[in-house]
Amino acid sequence: MMEKIKVMIVDDQTIIRDGLKSLLEAKADIDVIGLIENGEKACKFASSLKPDVILMDIRMPLLNGVEATKCIKKENPEIKIIILTTFDDDAYIIEAMRYGASGYLLKDIRSEKLYEAIKDSISDNIILPGNIALKIISNLSYEEKKHIDLSDFSKREIDIINLLVLGKSNTEIADTLYLTVGTVKNYLSQIYSKIDCLDRTNAILYFKKLGL
Repeated sequence: MMEKIKVMIVDDQTIIRDGLKSLLEAKADIDVIGLIENGEKACKFASSLKPDVILMDIRMPLLNGVEATKCIKKENPEIKIIILTTFDDDAYIIEAMRYGASGYLLKDIRSEKLYEAIKDSISDNIILPGNIALKIISNLSYEEKKHIDLSDFSKREIDIINLLVLGKSNTEIADTLYLTVGTVKNYLSQIYSKIDCLDRTNAILYFKKLGL
């Protein structure tokens, strides 16, 4: 039996929550396990419901989506969070990405694109429409990171970094380099440690800023 992707929807508007639920449950491999109306409850229920992916609104009462993302990723780093908003709001997006969000989408996205984005996030890909990636990279500051260059990495690490920046998943990296997924994960942990990053999203942005 196919294992379903567990999705939690966080939005303060009932019509949005219900609409997204209806769209996603039309997919055989999606299971919407929670409809949450604010960021505070999202933080509370993420640990107990353990969704694979959270669709997170930005502007909500009690706790906004950016702070909720920070809270959830701190306690549950394995949960993928996709920011959904009606606003092309760079400041919010940049902060959410800093805290480990897997990407950003406007709420008027077509259902198939939303479904693809959820699948991409599970594969550890970053979801950024249009030129928003360039905006984020240009605005992120890495002054607090260790000053390093590519000579600090082994040839194998550089091979993995290049595939990482291309958006390849751990499985795809393993297949390309004839490694096990576990070995790839070990290499990635070493790479993250060297650049003082805690997650894939910020690591990719870091290396893009280096020009890779």
